[in-house]
Amino acid sequence: MQTSNRFSKYIVSTASFVMLTALTANTHAIDRYAQDSSMAKVVDSSKNCVQTIGGRSGLCGGPVDSDGDGVTDDMDKCPETPNGVSVDAKGCALDTDGDGVADYKDKCPGTPAGAAVDANGCQMDSDGDGVYDAQDKCPNTPKGAKVDSDGCMEKLVLRNVQFENNSAQLTAEAQNVLGPIAEVLKGRPDIKALAVVGHTDSKGSEAYNQRLSQARAQSVAEFFKSAGISTPVSADGMGESTPVADNATAAGRAQNRRVELDIKK
Repeated sequence: MQTSNRFSKYIVSTASFVMLTALTANTHAIDRYAQDSSMAKVVDSSKNCVQTIGGRSGLCGGPVDSDGDGVTDDMDKCPETPNGVSVDAKGCALDTDGDGVADYKDKCPGTPAGAAVDANGCQMDSDGDGVYDAQDKCPNTPKGAKVDSDGCMEKLVLRNVQFENNSAQLTAEAQNVLGPIAEVLKGRPDIKALAVVGHTDSKGSEAYNQRLSQARAQSVAEFFKSAGISTPVSADGMGESTPVADNATAAGRAQNRRVELDIKK
């Protein structure tokens, strides 16, 4: 009888110790398995680890790392990290240049601090002029313009400025094209002068084309002045003298009919 009582007390004592250890271990993120007084894992009759409250399944005595990034689940702030990706102490993919795009996705590592980037981690060039936004001193440059190293327009060739047939009168569509360009030019205090140069194809006489190109350049210059550009604006007509394409084809003639803006700084 005494032996039985001692055995019962041992069972109660052992159970209590396991429960106490289990509750205590629950407060430690690194190990959620019950331990005995020698810090060994407590196992059941099947040699399986006895888990504490909130414990997870896994190898006996080892915390779980579901995504295999080297950071256990209970410490991992970024679960399901792709296999093989380098992570920080929180289990999150490294972003060495701090641009908000993880290194394993970043196609442009080493981005300057504070620079706006796209989904690939590359700097933005919103106006497509070849100068990144972070360095661009002249945003919203018209498409196709030649720019300097600061992203500021130096020359612009306009082939979509249309005039009435055999006339220097701008169409409504042409005015819609020139309006936004005028706004960009007004925001350029560094411009000292603006030259508008008109060109034609070779259809018609050389003298007629010269007069027509001069009149059309003057129409564009007058539009810019009326739009509020205070910078001196000159107008020059080159006629058919400086083609950029073959006048023997319709496509070539279309390229030769153009208006160029030359900016003087």
